Amino acid sequence: MKFFVDTADIDAIAELNDLGMVDGVTTNPSLIKKSGRDILEVTKEICDMVDGPVSAEVIALKAEDMIAEGRKLAEIAENIAVKVPLTWDGLKACKVLSDEGKMVNVTLCFSANQALLAAKAGATFISPFIGRLDDLNMDGLDLIADIREIYDNYGFETNILAASIRTANHMSECAKIGADVATAPPAVIKAMANHILTDKGLDQFVKDAAEAKIKIL
Repeated sequence: MKFFVDTADIDAIAELNDLGMVDGVTTNPSLIKKSGRDILEVTKEICDMVDGPVSAEVIALKAEDMIAEGRKLAEIAENIAVKVPLTWDGLKACKVLSDEGKMVNVTLCFSANQALLAAKAGATFISPFIGRLDDLNMDGLDLIADIREIYDNYGFETNILAASIRTANHMSECAKIGADVATAPPAVIKAMANHILTDKGLDQFVKDAAEAKIKIL
């Protein structure tokens, strides 16, 4: 499973990228706002840093405007994935942009039917939102499993990009289900390294090394 980092924080992306933990980046208007940067400027900086796809989201609501914005965003770099919402207009924009050879990430997916439509429209990525479904007492992971089954049934090439990841457990569960990609905030990716038994074992090793007066350097 590929890891995308869900942020527009350049320093956070750089840290994970240096460790080989970044296969791509996803942004949205909320993350751009949080960065305090101009969307074109910060997106270009991210694209220069990361080899994989960088999702940059349109803000228009009408198909023709999404298409125009998508073309503008795609000019930033070759690894831009234009992000459009899963609305009827968004699907229209997806079809046009995909036919032009641009990567398209269809976001805000909350049902298997929506994912099926996105694949038919030629989406490169479909972004089902796990955490937001969990917030409504629905199992977001079930949606990932449903989409995986449907796509496998018919050989759709659209990548399942699990989004709205809230926990490290979401990451491992998505990997088991067969999501192609999971995009998560930097803190969640870092939390995957944590385990109470690792901490306990390390504490014991440090204590034993001190008592034995073990030195390496």
